[in-house]
Amino acid sequence: MRDKTFLPITLEEVKRLGWSQVDIVIVSGDAYVDHPSFGTAVIGRTLEAAGYRVAIIPQPNWRDDLRDFRKFGAPRLYFGVTSGVMDSMVNHYTAARRLRHDDAYTPGGVSGFRPDYATYVYARILKQLYPETPVVIGGVEASMRRLAHYDYWSDSLKPSILIDCPADLLVYGMAEKTMVKVADMLADNEPLYKLHSLPQVAYVDVSVPKTKDLIMLHSFDQCRKSKRSHAENFHRIEVESNKIEAATLVQPYGQQYVVVNPPEMPMTTDEMDASFDLPYIRQPHPKYKKRGTVPAFEMIKNSVNIHRGCFGGCSFCTISAHQGKQIASRSETSIMREIKIMLNNPDFNGVISDLGGPSANMYRMAGKNKDLCRKCPRYSCIQPNICKNLNSDHAPLLDLYQKVKKLPGIKHVYIGSGIRCDLFTDQNKGYDYFRQVVLHHVGGRLKVAPEHTSSRVLGYMRKPKFDQFLDTKARFDSVCRQAGVRYQLIPYFISSHPGCQIKDMADLAVEMKRLGYRLEQIQDFTPTPMTLSTEMYYTGYNPETMEEVYVAKTPNEKKEQNLMFFYYKKECQPQIKQILKKYHLDAYIPKLLGR
Repeated sequence: MRDKTFLPITLEEVKRLGWSQVDIVIVSGDAYVDHPSFGTAVIGRTLEAAGYRVAIIPQPNWRDDLRDFRKFGAPRLYFGVTSGVMDSMVNHYTAARRLRHDDAYTPGGVSGFRPDYATYVYARILKQLYPETPVVIGGVEASMRRLAHYDYWSDSLKPSILIDCPADLLVYGMAEKTMVKVADMLADNEPLYKLHSLPQVAYVDVSVPKTKDLIMLHSFDQCRKSKRSHAENFHRIEVESNKIEAATLVQPYGQQYVVVNPPEMPMTTDEMDASFDLPYIRQPHPKYKKRGTVPAFEMIKNSVNIHRGCFGGCSFCTISAHQGKQIASRSETSIMREIKIMLNNPDFNGVISDLGGPSANMYRMAGKNKDLCRKCPRYSCIQPNICKNLNSDHAPLLDLYQKVKKLPGIKHVYIGSGIRCDLFTDQNKGYDYFRQVVLHHVGGRLKVAPEHTSSRVLGYMRKPKFDQFLDTKARFDSVCRQAGVRYQLIPYFISSHPGCQIKDMADLAVEMKRLGYRLEQIQDFTPTPMTLSTEMYYTGYNPETMEEVYVAKTPNEKKEQNLMFFYYKKECQPQIKQILKKYHLDAYIPKLLGR
């Protein structure tokens, strides 16, 4: 491997490396930040470690003569395409479908450096310029659109991205292992159809694969005619995506079929370490210096990711669909090695902003009997109750925190990832963990996510009942009182989630007033591809039970629900009063607006 340096993003850099041709070119909607929190860097570094010459085209201009796409010419093996860390439509638009005026993954935070539906746009341009070169798409946008899906921004049911996007292959999820296998097979001059045998890929074919474990989904035409059929499809897809050993999924599109192969086995600790131990520079490419900082990097530059995956199963979240339900954890040695690299950085101030992952407290948690986990279809290991087969011991986390705190040069370790308080029991040291975090790892404010107060709405969200938050608050207040500190517990809430009605929001507001909260951390529900909540929003059914679900869909309904969060603002109170009267909820007026 060459000396530690950035992967090339300019032709001059390629020439300095003495390369006559690049093996793989990755086209990304994000600026290039060489850090393990950015997927383009992870895949690029993984392919580099496997012996391939990798170049990156970050945020190419798709509106001019396409010179950015042409600068490296055709790679020897393939183009890899991703919209970036986020779905490009989530990156561009608010829940009200208004255009955002910033982009955290662009230098200076400036918007407008990637197109809508970026994966589609990039792939079409590449196929136009280099029709003979394979195009492999991946990342969140491609992964979450691998089968028929509801697209909130066009308010329509869209086919698999492979139908509209001229890609030769889709690799879904956190796909380091699969991407290397793709490169190896193409390097061995294997024909493209041979890649269809790989795990964790999706492709289009004119025939159904001959595999024993296969699920035939309702066709796209049938789903367009019947929202119930689409809801039934989603339930089958979700069940399989939660399994370690899953079935092949097939969806008909006229005379073609979209085939989604089962995923790779979860990464081992050694494989996780190998990925995080790659020679990242841990900085944005120096080409961006004059354009300003990359906000997303500034947020995570002093954080350390200790695991992947989430078994929480929240209805509105895509983490398990993308990273998997099983937890893949790094070793303490690898984590310590990364922190020591940070300590050698002259810009590091000794404060770790986060030592966590998708959830803060799932490190090294897994099934006790792995055979029981292999085909387990449960969407969550902790909802509606904690699985008896789950090892939820918090001791490894407590031990890790102590070791990191003792490192010379470390001044403070914060836990910025969300904490799953529904994991705490008297047996798993969860409450000891909670006490340690409150007293030593928060900056006076601890954020938690009850999401709502209504048991019915929380059921649709697959979140614990609000009593869990009240218990957490009581324990938090007790810890602070005993320690003589005045910290704050900050709750997150969502309005307009499927199943939520205006009365539920009024009840939430009354409860928050009773508890003395003036809410800050709030959001309006935004449907994103491949979540249970989105399918409820689009179909009006709960795919798990096929019961009908009320959905607030119009901008006015959503605005009315969101307004309930601001009961304490005088300028909002006349509108709130009108809304309560409109829905015959007059009894709430004195409770919510009175002294």
